[in-house]
Amino acid sequence: MTAFAELHCYSNFSFLKAASHPEELVQQAYALGYAGLAITDECSIAGAVRAWRQLALLKQQNPNQTTSTAINFKLVVGSSFQFNGHEFVVLARNINSYGELCRLITHCRRQADKGEYTFTPSDLKQFITQGVILWRPNEQQLAGAKKVKSERDKNRIGGEREIDGEISEEINGEIAQQLAETQLPIGLLLNLELTASDVIRARVCEGLSAQFQWPILATNSALMHHSQRKPLHDVLTAIRLNQSVFDIQPKLLINAERHLRPLPHLSKLYSDAYLGNTLDFLQLCQFDFDQLDYQYPDEVVETGWRTFEYLKRETWRGAHRRYGSVIPKKVKATIKKEFALIKELAYEHYFLTVYDVVQFAKSKRILHQGRGSAANSAVCFCLGITEVDPDKTQLLFERFMNRNRKEPPDIDVDFDNSRREEVIQYLYEKYGRERCAIAATVISYRPKSALRDVGKALGIEPVQLESVISGYGWRYRSEHWIDEIIDARLSKNNQLLQQFKTLLSTILGFPRHLSQHVGGFILSQTPLSEIVPIENASMADRTVIQWDKDDLEAVGLMKIDVLALGMLAALQKALDMVAHIKGKPFELSDIPRDDDPNVYGMLQQADSVGLFQVESRAQMNMLPRLKPSTFYDLVVQVAIVRPGPIHGDMVHPYLKRKHGLEIVDVPLVALKPVLDRTYGVPIFQEQVIALAMVAADFSADEAEELRRSMASWRKRGHMNGLQAKLHQNLTKKGVSEEYVQRISAQIEGFGEYGFPESHAASFALIAYYSAWMKHYYPDVFCCALLNSQPMGFYPPWQLIQDAQRHGVQVLPVDVNQSHWHNRVCEQSSQVAQGASKTLQRVVQLGFRMVKGLQQSSGERIVERRPPQGYESINQVLVMCQLDKDEINALTSAHGFRCFNQNRYENRWQAYEHDYFTGLFAAQSSDVTLGSQPSRLTELSEDLSATGLTLMDHPMAYMRDEAILED
Repeated sequence: MTAFAELHCYSNFSFLKAASHPEELVQQAYALGYAGLAITDECSIAGAVRAWRQLALLKQQNPNQTTSTAINFKLVVGSSFQFNGHEFVVLARNINSYGELCRLITHCRRQADKGEYTFTPSDLKQFITQGVILWRPNEQQLAGAKKVKSERDKNRIGGEREIDGEISEEINGEIAQQLAETQLPIGLLLNLELTASDVIRARVCEGLSAQFQWPILATNSALMHHSQRKPLHDVLTAIRLNQSVFDIQPKLLINAERHLRPLPHLSKLYSDAYLGNTLDFLQLCQFDFDQLDYQYPDEVVETGWRTFEYLKRETWRGAHRRYGSVIPKKVKATIKKEFALIKELAYEHYFLTVYDVVQFAKSKRILHQGRGSAANSAVCFCLGITEVDPDKTQLLFERFMNRNRKEPPDIDVDFDNSRREEVIQYLYEKYGRERCAIAATVISYRPKSALRDVGKALGIEPVQLESVISGYGWRYRSEHWIDEIIDARLSKNNQLLQQFKTLLSTILGFPRHLSQHVGGFILSQTPLSEIVPIENASMADRTVIQWDKDDLEAVGLMKIDVLALGMLAALQKALDMVAHIKGKPFELSDIPRDDDPNVYGMLQQADSVGLFQVESRAQMNMLPRLKPSTFYDLVVQVAIVRPGPIHGDMVHPYLKRKHGLEIVDVPLVALKPVLDRTYGVPIFQEQVIALAMVAADFSADEAEELRRSMASWRKRGHMNGLQAKLHQNLTKKGVSEEYVQRISAQIEGFGEYGFPESHAASFALIAYYSAWMKHYYPDVFCCALLNSQPMGFYPPWQLIQDAQRHGVQVLPVDVNQSHWHNRVCEQSSQVAQGASKTLQRVVQLGFRMVKGLQQSSGERIVERRPPQGYESINQVLVMCQLDKDEINALTSAHGFRCFNQNRYENRWQAYEHDYFTGLFAAQSSDVTLGSQPSRLTELSEDLSATGLTLMDHPMAYMRDEAILED
């Protein structure tokens, strides 16, 4: 039997056009005995990385396989391009041709909107000089009597028209000539699908082969790894066309032949020559992702310095800024240890790049803080990237970086979300569009989106489907949720419902579309488009790398995360207001870092509305129970209210042991340094890793696998194999079965998501800053939160009510007092009759609180306000040129209360403006309607206009009404 390689195959990264994962395609081709496989997604190589990883895993799992096919199985990187029904496949022969392919895809994608591309055969001659080109001609067009429908051909030809056989041959010849001019290896793809078109398809390929001496290659043109995926492919086609499968029958595949077919079946369809030609082309392609030579930018090194020496200088300088002239011995030793590993793995440029970004932020007073595993690094702390002091914590540097990891470290930095764009533009300006792009995130099908899309494709009534989806308890769904939600409520057709269930379980995890990562930037020394394709994002002036962020790490591309955090914006605003009150600069570093008993006393009472990370109802419930009194308590507080610790039954043992109600149980002396701080309960991921290495003799590779398993928290049961080894090794060391079972259950809880300690420590620091600000400056903190909306759990009304409970006076919107933003200002008050007036701070609500009022209009009211203030409504309206909707919005918000407390009369005067504009600009009207809005009307209009009220709570009105009725 002649060997065969499939050189034209789509994965589900050709979004909604193919019905198998790249991993499934590789596994199936490997199992069928193919000599190789080319993943050739449409204008994309996004699926190739996952296929490459799967092949490495297969070879690792089958090291003793002796067949030459299995040993030499080759994965080829390529991409397909459609043009007027013709299909062109470009395969990478070597590292240079891979770069050409990436540039071609980038060119085609950048010429079109997000998710689209523009391609013509002439692009091949322009961009591809070293690759392999395969051509699958459009046999329907070449058979004659077909219409040209592409927009490109409409413009070129002058409109849609019939193409007869003679003209078809002319177009065919034109394309063939363009390919011949490339002087590259050219092959003709022949896919026989057991349809009536097979004869025409073969005749066309044979004619071209005879004319140009190009070999014909057998192909499945696979869209799925197995024929059983045909129903799913039909559904994906329906989703892509936004119709049901019953409405698009002519557009569905006529049979299931476009899958990876067994070799005996292929031998019956194709001649040995056509099958053998695939091997010749396979041997031409020698590119592998291991050949990628990624280089990090070197602009960040000061002139005259070598990279590593410059990093050392900046780190030691930072250490002295942090600690003074005497650096703690522990920190010194940690820094030297990290230096050795950074130099060994050549990550100097990466650290310096993040350092450069942070330095830029500091120069512009953009509040920022590193978080995540980077907080484990003393070098990051000394460089000012993170704020968690390694001298006061026991963090695990290996959680951040170690030589056994096959991926670079990941440094996440949060920036003030109102100013992050400045940081992004700095990166684009420094490195240019060619060497800088945002990482992508592949949006995959999850339960609700899968239910909606598959249900619609199967013709399920959308209203009924939404009713079922909204009525299901998603938070507490069981493993059998598909059976629970898909029942007779959706259809009386049992066969349809069974098909729905099968399709739903299969499509979960399928890529749906490409989206922009929240802030991961990829930088390179050479143009990025030579390493990975780049395409347009939906946002203007944004470009994204075509691969998912996890796939970038697999091939060693380093990512820096420029993230946005609302609380940092609020804290920066609060710091500026405190500086104004004090009359001198006030920075985050000026907030005392010592454990303040007043701040912790506030937290212990669950007085945490508006605070970072500890404001949810669950956190409020935990605060009085945990009673944090130190910073480390706050670290635990942030981490413990998570699915991992809760599902792993870590919460109650921790609380009991912390308060002396249960004996701390640490069965091995070696585990005491690991578990002592959390009373023998593993709260953090780092503790689980250390526990596995210290007590269960896990190797570094196994510990890394455990870390990855915990990071893949959505994959339930992913850690079972590792837990079995942990159980076995702990038992051998004499640890009781009861303890091992408890530890295993706790570790399994991390499969539902548990915090790394470094991440919790970074967040706890911001939580402490926000708590300190709320305790000592409740008015400033409330105002800063209001100016940073939307953010957090609580809407403005609840934030204001909480501030009022802390003695803060809040003043309503007023055209003579308000600015655009809310502000803290001083107001004179008289405590008692005859006493002298004193100044007190109040929060004055700004025009930003008024729904429907544009910022430009609010700022115009402030800019044109006379020194003595406006004297009438007419004067405001004439001077500020507000439109009718804005006048109505300002009136509804009672912004003219300084002229008249009667909201009705103010509205009538404002409406008069439409009839008498400009005649009496500075005159006030004497309209008196007599009636006042009712208490309930005032409250209702406040809520409608601004989303808040400074009057009573609505329940107070209801209570008063109930009392009157009694």
